[in-house]
Amino acid sequence: MDTTQLLKGVLDLAVLAVLRDSDGYGYDILRRLREAGLEEVGDASVYGTLRRLFAAGLLTTYVVPSESGPHRKYYALNAAGRDQLTRSGKTWRAFATTMDQLLDDRGMAA
Repeated sequence: MDTTQLLKGVLDLAVLAVLRDSDGYGYDILRRLREAGLEEVGDASVYGTLRRLFAAGLLTTYVVPSESGPHRKYYALNAAGRDQLTRSGKTWRAFATTMDQLLDDRGMAA
């Protein structure tokens, strides 16, 4: 199965989850997603997702000056983003449970 197609459906949730415990700038968020196991996630996809989530009112931003390069734009979850993370997390868990049951019923579960 092509995991890039799966990523398209869950990248918003993955980005919100990565930002749950600590703020991050674009490349840092990308690195954290890849370290979590989403190696195939693309740079442009993450940056587009951050812009979309910000425009939807789920993230706030702030700029941190850097002495070794350009200033970094950090993203943080706000209250609406935390609510969306909770809702989307519940939806994901229900979906994953259903898929696990379907696969298990057919002897395909890991």
